[in-house]
Amino acid sequence: MKDTAKNFYILLFVLALLVNCSGLSVQFFTDDPGLYAAISKNLLYKKDFFELFTYNRDWLDKPHFPFWVILTSFKLFGVSVWAYRLSALLFFFISLLYTWLFAAKYYGRQIAFTAVLMLSATLHILLSNTDVRAEPYLMALIIGAIYHISQLNDRYTLKHLALAALLTACAIMTKGIFVIIAIYGALFGELLLKKRLKDLFDFKWPALVILTFIFTLPELYALYTQFDLHPEKTVFGRHNVSGIKWFLWDSQFGRFINSGPISRVESGSKVFYLHTLLWALAPWCLIFYYAIFKNISAIIKGIKLPEYYALTGGMVLLILFSLSRFQLPFYTNAVFPLFAVITAPLLVNGLSRAEEIFRAVSLWIFIVLLPLIVVVLNYLLRPENNYLFWAGIVLFGAIALLIILKVNDRKIRTFFFACLSVLFAGYYLNTVVFNEITPYKGEIAAAKYVNQKPFDNADIYSVKFENNIFQFYCKKPVKFIPIDEFDKFNPVRPTMFYINQRSMDYLVGSHAKFTILKTFTTYPQENIMPKFINKATRPNVLGHVYLITKPWKHHL
Repeated sequence: MKDTAKNFYILLFVLALLVNCSGLSVQFFTDDPGLYAAISKNLLYKKDFFELFTYNRDWLDKPHFPFWVILTSFKLFGVSVWAYRLSALLFFFISLLYTWLFAAKYYGRQIAFTAVLMLSATLHILLSNTDVRAEPYLMALIIGAIYHISQLNDRYTLKHLALAALLTACAIMTKGIFVIIAIYGALFGELLLKKRLKDLFDFKWPALVILTFIFTLPELYALYTQFDLHPEKTVFGRHNVSGIKWFLWDSQFGRFINSGPISRVESGSKVFYLHTLLWALAPWCLIFYYAIFKNISAIIKGIKLPEYYALTGGMVLLILFSLSRFQLPFYTNAVFPLFAVITAPLLVNGLSRAEEIFRAVSLWIFIVLLPLIVVVLNYLLRPENNYLFWAGIVLFGAIALLIILKVNDRKIRTFFFACLSVLFAGYYLNTVVFNEITPYKGEIAAAKYVNQKPFDNADIYSVKFENNIFQFYCKKPVKFIPIDEFDKFNPVRPTMFYINQRSMDYLVGSHAKFTILKTFTTYPQENIMPKFINKATRPNVLGHVYLITKPWKHHL
C-alpha cells in the first residue's frame, strides 16, 4: 500500500471513530436502551449482581452479560447515558481489533485495513452505537471467538483455548445459545470445505465445549437463584417458571419456532434481511451480495478460498434469522465483522472490467444518495442551530477534496468517497437529527419534573412496562401498577403515576378517578416519520404524556 493511501486510511479511520462516538451523550429516544440502562441502574442501587429487575419486578427476557458490563461502567463513571454507551463502544473497538487480526491473518494488511474501515463506516453500526442494545457486545464476542478458534485450529495453545471459550461463553450470556451456531458453524464450515472433518474429533474441541460451559456457569447460577429456587414467583403470568429452561430453550429456540412465552402471531418474511441490508449495510450492501455470490461460485467450482469461517459463520446465522418470526434490523449487526471480511477484498482488489463497473456503480449510488438525503433532511428539519450541518459540509468536503488531489488509484478513491458519504450521514444523524428528537421525548421531561425536591417523598408508578426512558431518568425507583388495577389502588402517601395517551384514554373510558398533575408534549413514535422531520407538519404527529395523582390516605 502506498504511503499516501495509508495516510488516508488512518485519517478516515480516526474520523470514523469520532463519528461513532459523536452520539455518546445523546439522550435516549427509543425504549430498549432505556430498559437496559434502567435494569443496570437497578443492579447498582440494589447492590445485587445476579438478579435483574424492572419496576421492582423480576425480569426474564435477556441474559446478564451486557448488564454486568454496563453496571461496571456505572460504578466507574456514575449513572448516565454516556456511561451506558461507553461500555458498548469499548466492545465495538474490540470488534474492530479482532476484525483486523482475522482479516490480516488470511488476506493481508491492506484487506484488513479495508475491512476495519468498512466496518466502522457502515450505516447501521453508526446508528447502533448511539441507539445501543446488545449488538456491539455480540460483534466483538463473535468475531473474537472465531478468531481464537481459527488460531486453535492451526495449533493448540492454552491461551487461544481459554480466550475462545471465554468469548463464546460471554456471547452466550449476551444473546443465548443461538450464537454458537455462528461460532461453531464457522469452524464446521472451515473443516468441511477444507475436507478436514476428522479434525472435529481432536481433544481440543470437546475441551472448548467443556470450558465454555464452565465460563457460562455464572449465568446459570443467576437464573437458578432468581427463578428456579422460587417457583412461587409470577413470571409471564404463571408460576413455576424455570430460568434455566428459559435460557436453554425458550429464549432462543422457543422464539424461533414461536412456542416460547414471548411469541408473535405474524410470520416473518423470508426476504426481510435481503432488503433490510440494502440500507443497514450501506454503502457496501450491493458489493456484499456479489461477494456472497462470488464465494459460493468459487466453492462450487472447486476454487480454494483463503478461509471459510467468515462465509459459513455469517451466512448460517443470517439464514436462521431469516427463517425466524423475530426479525429486527439490528440482529444482523452481530455478524457484520464477518460480512466485512467477506466484502473487503472486492472493494480494493483488481477485478474484471465488468466487475470494476459494477463496483463503481454500486458505491457511487450511495456516494451521491447519502449526502443528498442529508441535505434534504436538513432542509425539512430546519434545526435552530445550523452550524453543525455547515461544519460537516466544510469538514467532509475538505477531506473529499484532499482525496481527489492526492489519491490517484480510482478504486481506492471511490472506496474513500463511500466511507465519507456514510460517515457524513452518521455525523448528521448523531449531532443534529437525534438531538432534534430528544426535546420531544415527554418521558425525559416528566422524569426531570418528578426529580424536583418538592417530590422527594412521593412514590412514582408506571402503568405500562414500556415507559423505560422515564424509569431510567427518574432518580428514585419507579414501581409498577397494572392499569386495570389503577382504580382499586389506594395510596397511603403522595403518589404520582406516569401514563401515556393510550393509558389516559383507557382511564377516562373506565371513569377512573385521578387528577392531572402535569402534561408534557411528546413524539410517541420510535421510527422517525417524514411528518416529524418536516418542521411544518411536526405538530400533527406530536402527542402527550401525563403525570397524574389520586387522593391518598394518611396512616396514623
